[in-house]
Amino acid sequence: MQDKSLETRYNKLIIAVSIIIPVFVAILFGVKLKDLGYDVAPLTFLPPIYATTNGITAILLVAAVIAIKNGKRKLHQSLMTGAIALSLAFLVMYVAYHMTSDSTKFGGEGLIKYVYFFILFTHIILSIAIIPMVLFTYVRALAQNFESHKKIARITFPIWLYVAITGVIVYLMISPYYVY
Repeated sequence: MQDKSLETRYNKLIIAVSIIIPVFVAILFGVKLKDLGYDVAPLTFLPPIYATTNGITAILLVAAVIAIKNGKRKLHQSLMTGAIALSLAFLVMYVAYHMTSDSTKFGGEGLIKYVYFFILFTHIILSIAIIPMVLFTYVRALAQNFESHKKIARITFPIWLYVAITGVIVYLMISPYYVY
């Protein structure tokens, strides 16, 4: 049975979280623990791990769509919950890396540089936009408002998949320039 009150209760929280997360990440992105006097080793091992996390997220998203198309609602729910958990793990690792390590500059030149920055820019913008979309989609499923869930999921899925895949692409393109 649909629970509209659940959706209503979570709408303001989703909006708040969707604003707080990008602002928090932007602030922490500029904070270097060494500049604050903390003696921490750079977490240079994290980029391939969080890129892999993005890749697994993409696989889970595709598997979840296949599951729901085959009527496997519980499997779909588990896969989507896993994708959300991996996205959250990515975010934590990404922030931890950037708080302990200097940003890596892309060293490519010519056309590839423009391709890289286009992919990076669209990845960043859509990774911010996807936060409320994922949360609204998930809450609509929890509230058993499946018609509304399906409508927004048709938009959320390709954008989230793009963000996950381009996260891997960005890593692969910049990885030759990492200093370990």
